[in-house]
Amino acid sequence: MSCEVRPCASPNEQRQALSAIWHYFGRAAPRDEQLESLTRLIPSARMLGAWDDGGVVGGAGAFPFRLTVPGGRLRAAGVSVVGVLPTHRRRGVLSAMMRAQLDACRAQGESVASLWASEDRIYGRYGYGLASLAGEIDMAREHSAFEAPAEPFGRARLVPVPEAEPLVAPIWERVAAVTPGMFDRTAAWWQTRTLVDPDWRRGGGGELRCVVLEADSGPVAYALYRVNFAMERGIATGAVNVVEAVGDSPRATRSIWRYLLDVDLVARVRGGPLPVDHPLFLLTAEPRHLRFALRDGLWVRLVDVGAALAARTYAATGHVVVDVGDAFCPWNAGRWRIGDGGVARTTAEADLRCDVASLGSVYLGGFTWTELAAALRVDEVRSGALERASAIFRTTVAPWCPEIF
Repeated sequence: MSCEVRPCASPNEQRQALSAIWHYFGRAAPRDEQLESLTRLIPSARMLGAWDDGGVVGGAGAFPFRLTVPGGRLRAAGVSVVGVLPTHRRRGVLSAMMRAQLDACRAQGESVASLWASEDRIYGRYGYGLASLAGEIDMAREHSAFEAPAEPFGRARLVPVPEAEPLVAPIWERVAAVTPGMFDRTAAWWQTRTLVDPDWRRGGGGELRCVVLEADSGPVAYALYRVNFAMERGIATGAVNVVEAVGDSPRATRSIWRYLLDVDLVARVRGGPLPVDHPLFLLTAEPRHLRFALRDGLWVRLVDVGAALAARTYAATGHVVVDVGDAFCPWNAGRWRIGDGGVARTTAEADLRCDVASLGSVYLGGFTWTELAAALRVDEVRSGALERASAIFRTTVAPWCPEIF
C-alpha cells in the first residue's frame, strides 16, 4: 500500500478525511454544521486520514470519552466515521488506519475501543468482539396497556430542547455511571449532538421534543422524541419515535414510558436502541406487541488487556487463567490471571484459551463464557473452567448504549 496514514492537521484536512464515509451517505463532504459539530468532539489528532497521490482516500475518527464497565469507568475511544473510498477497496487502507488508530489509543492511555459497526463482518479481524445486543420496538398504541396498575409518579413537563441540558444531563449521568456500555457526555456532546435538531436529522419527521419527569427530589427521567403526524381518512396513522428515554429508578422509567405510550393522535410508538433486559418486557400486558427486534450493539476491542480487565469488577470469588491470542496487538498476547484477587500476567497453566475478540464479547457482560463455548469461540483447557469464568464475569445489568455514535 502506498497511502500515507496520519492525523489531520486542520479542520480542512478533517473535512477531507470525513469525505470518505460521507461518500456512502450520498454526499461529497459533510455540511458546515456537521463538520463544526465533529471537530468540537473529535480533536484533529484523533481524526486519521489516508492520503494517496495528494488526495484523501480514507478516514477514521475516535471520540475520547469515559466508558462504563462493570463496577467502574475507564478512558476509552469511541471509534466512528470510518470509511475508505470505493476506488481504494482491498488495498490495505483500512488495516493501516486501524493499526494507526489502535496505536494512538494505546499511547493515549485508552485501554478499550468501542464502536457501532456499519458492517458486522469488518471489525473482528482487528480484534473487536460483539459485546452487546440492542433492540427496537414498534408497538401499536392499542396494545400498550401495562400488566398492573400503579399509582402515578412524578409530573411530566415539556421543556424547550435548547434549555434541557441542566435538567437531563444529571439523569443521564446517574444512569450512565452504573450501566455498562454507556459513556459520560460532556456539555459539548449535549449541545452539538444530543440536543440539536437540524432538518437533516429529522428524516422527514417532526421536531425534537423533550419531556422531563419531576419528582419531589427533582428531575428523575426524561425522553427525547418526535411526533411524526399522519392521518388516513380521519384516522391517525403516525408514530411517536423515541430517540432516547432514560429514568434513574424503576418508577421513573415506568412513568416516562407511560407518558410516551399515551401520546394522542398517533397509531404507534417506535424506539431504540434499547437493552435486552428493558423493563418494558415485564411492564406491558402484551409484550409480544412490542415487536422487539434485535441487532448487534456495541463492539469492544481491548487495547490494553491488563488495564481493561483490571478496571472492572468480578462477581465471584476465585480466579481463572485465560490464554489470550492477539495477532493485531501482540502486546496483549499471553496468559492472564483474572479474578477477585486482581489481574496479572502469569506463567500458570491456562484454564481457557481464546482470541482477544472473544474476550471483548464477555468484557461488558453482554455474553457469557458458556455462550462463547457454544459458538466454538473459546477452548476449555481445564474441566469446569467455563462455569467458573461465567460466574466470575457475571453482571446483573445488560450492557446498553442508548446512542449510536
